[in-house]
Amino acid sequence: MGLNVAITGMGVVSALGHTPTELFERLRNDELAVREVPWTIDDPDRFEYWAPVTDLDAAAWFDAKLLSGIDPFAQNAMVAAARALQHAGIDSPDPLRTAIVLGTSKNGTQTLERAQYDVERHGGRQAAGGKLMIKVWPNIAAAQIAMHWKLHGPCLTLSTACASSLDAIGLGARLIASGSADVAIVGGAEGGLAHNVEDGFVPASAYSRYAYGMGGNIVDPRRACMPFDVERGGMVFGEGAGVFILESAAHAERRGAKPIGWVQGWGTAADAYHPSTPDPSGEWERLVMDLAVKEAGITPDRIDVLAAHGTGTPKGDIAEIAAINQFYGEHAKNVSVSSVKGTLGHPTGAAGAIALVLGLEGMAKGEVIHTGGTRTPDPAIGFDLVLDEPRRRQVDWFQANAFGFGGQNASLVVSSEAVTG
Repeated sequence: MGLNVAITGMGVVSALGHTPTELFERLRNDELAVREVPWTIDDPDRFEYWAPVTDLDAAAWFDAKLLSGIDPFAQNAMVAAARALQHAGIDSPDPLRTAIVLGTSKNGTQTLERAQYDVERHGGRQAAGGKLMIKVWPNIAAAQIAMHWKLHGPCLTLSTACASSLDAIGLGARLIASGSADVAIVGGAEGGLAHNVEDGFVPASAYSRYAYGMGGNIVDPRRACMPFDVERGGMVFGEGAGVFILESAAHAERRGAKPIGWVQGWGTAADAYHPSTPDPSGEWERLVMDLAVKEAGITPDRIDVLAAHGTGTPKGDIAEIAAINQFYGEHAKNVSVSSVKGTLGHPTGAAGAIALVLGLEGMAKGEVIHTGGTRTPDPAIGFDLVLDEPRRRQVDWFQANAFGFGGQNASLVVSSEAVTG
């Protein structure tokens, strides 16, 4: 039997909406979040592609003083957490039996970059402001959630690159399964465009070659990121947050909560191969998929849908294609696989959490969101890549992958119903 940890609430902040239903509907309608933004603060004539969060009314949830002292990544996390608690019907979490586990990869780098700009151009170190340090710390989102809701349980921040939020969900589920907490607020967040960070992905051959004028005369945001496509040229960054309320089955039952899904298994492991390139064999990505399924107590042929990491990088997709083909084997053609990063962008440390939001929404609707941006699938693909339009499908078992720089690999398995016996 798997972990059997109940998911009773979820909240999302994304480039295509701030509720699970809005995000799902806008993706199913093939809306595009990717747009052109200036390459640097002072250079509007050169551009890069980016999928920004817009129209987020954080002030509807938190006061201006709090918001002025935190980076956009923490604002996104706090709004998603507030929405998740509201969805779960929890007003006052138990202060000693509630854990917080959040993931982030870039944390407050936008604030840090802006401070550097102000210091260099507007009068020395005083221009940076007095709250700079606490704005950029990676743990500040989790800490602010703890302070706002007066929670004194475990308060943890993970930074495993783009696997951060999926690892946070898995760790939170294990805290509950071990009896260390009754409730856990888990997920991940990213916020803001930090040009110096994004620019660093160009020499690493990870950022889309269709940005920065690198694609010649091609200026087409729908071709900026093409997961698993033969012409894929790299990723396009985005931002957002996905936060979930996890509970033990007993705790959820006592308060009459109706779970929207169940975390059953988590796998996490390191490539130990290269700082920016995954092992092309896919061996270690396959391993975490296997670990997650084994902890869930099932076999690979039970998985209905896989939310692939699918960033559209030439080398990253090669490794994941190999991993999926190897892990599912003959069953691969029966697994509906998709990636939304071509339309939603890649919210890095929040990617796994947002994929789970879409997976749970798809479970409820009996539908799988298609892979945006992809035209000609890589011939190495041996699985059912969902293209062009959403797919109707009953989803009883859902798996999500999240892989990051440094060889950080994670996979999570979720069921629609509790597993008994």
